Formats: sequence, structure tokens, C-alpha cells
Amino acid sequence: MQKIQIKNLLSRMMLLVAFSCFIAHNGHAQRGTFNYFKFSKKNYYFGITLGFNSSKYFVGQDKSFIKNDSIRVIESINGPGFNLGIVTNIKFGENFDLRFLLPTLSFADRRLEYKLTSGETELKKLESVFLEFPIHVRYKSKPYKDIRVFVVGGVKYSMDLASNSKARKSENLLKISAHDLVGELGLGFQIFFPYFILSPEMKFSFGMLNILNRDENLIYSSSINKLFSRGFAISLHFEG
Repeated sequence: MQKIQIKNLLSRMMLLVAFSCFIAHNGHAQRGTFNYFKFSKKNYYFGITLGFNSSKYFVGQDKSFIKNDSIRVIESINGPGFNLGIVTNIKFGENFDLRFLLPTLSFADRRLEYKLTSGETELKKLESVFLEFPIHVRYKSKPYKDIRVFVVGGVKYSMDLASNSKARKSENLLKISAHDLVGELGLGFQIFFPYFILSPEMKFSFGMLNILNRDENLIYSSSINKLFSRGFAISLHFEG
């Protein structure tokens, strides 16, 4: 299931990249001029970002897990989602940008699969609506006609608006914190059109905070010591 979802995301990225390159190539053939020079004069510009994401958890099992007589295996399964945000880009010299993708609204579907000693499987589906505040630094290569390659990295604060961290106790409840700090690293390229810049981008994210609100009285919670978010996103930035 995880491999299929990741392959689907990569397939979408390849189609978007191929389509973008096709448009850029046709644009060059028709114009014969470089749009890059127009945008290179701007010190800042704005835009929107649209994307697909796939997210899961890194599961740190508790030491007492080996003594558990109910749960045999705990696995995290990738779930699909999408994100929408506002881009503010500030140039620093020829090759560096400071980027604020905020606020970003992100929808995610993460799942934990508990394989029980009885042979049954229990699936815990955790749907989230995140309000995110990413801050990135981007390094861009020298332009080739109207195309530039870039790498990007940074951090983001994430708040889950649908968090169950304050829910009342339940026998089967797994509580997840509403707050997370995430490191991000990615790459992509810019395509300069007459009126906007299209930037396909792929990015990996790594949660740095343990987001599990552990409860010793809940079997699905006490079997886990730590939970960290993990994610992969494919985005299209439209800027100008």
C-alpha cells in the first residue's frame, strides 16, 4: 500500500514536470526571448502553492512492548493528502531566496496498523487538518534560458486543528499532540513564463518533536514510546 501511494505521487510529479517542460519548450520556440531577465529585476514576489502529500509516522516502540500479550506488530501506513498555501519570496543576491509559505493549509490522512496476537488487525486512522508556517532558504543554479534548478531547506511549525489531544479517555483512543516542529528538505526547478514563474518541487519532511500524548491506561498508546511525523510532498508554486 505504501509503495503504491508513493509511486502514484511520483507519477503525478513526472507528468507535471513533463507537461511543464513541454510548455516551456513551446514558449521558447514561439518567443525567442528570455523571460528570466524580467523577473531577475524583482527583489520580491508573491504566489500560491498547490500540492499532494503522503505522510506517516516513525514509530518508537516502548520497552514493555515485548511483554505485551495483545499486540504483535505496530506499523505506520502512508496516507494521501493535499496542501494549499501563500508564497512570499525575498531575494538575497543572485542565488539565494528567503521563502515564507504561510499560512499553508494541509490535509493529511495517517494510519497505524496494529497486528494482534489473535491474528486480527486493528487500523487506527488519524485524519488531520494542519495550519502550517514554513520558512525556507532556497539556493538556485545559474539560469539556462528560462529554467533554473534549485534546492530548498527549512523548518515549519505545524498545528493540527483536528487534534484529539484533549479528547476524553477511551479504551481504544490514541492521542496525538496538536503541535509539531518539522524539518524540510527538497529540490525542484523554476520555469519562467511571460507573466508568472512555475516551480515544480518535491520535498521530504521530518518531525522533530514526539507528538504522542502517551497514556499508560490505553493499550494502543502505552505500546508506543514515541511518534514522529514523516512526509513527502509534490507541489506546484505559481509566482510572479
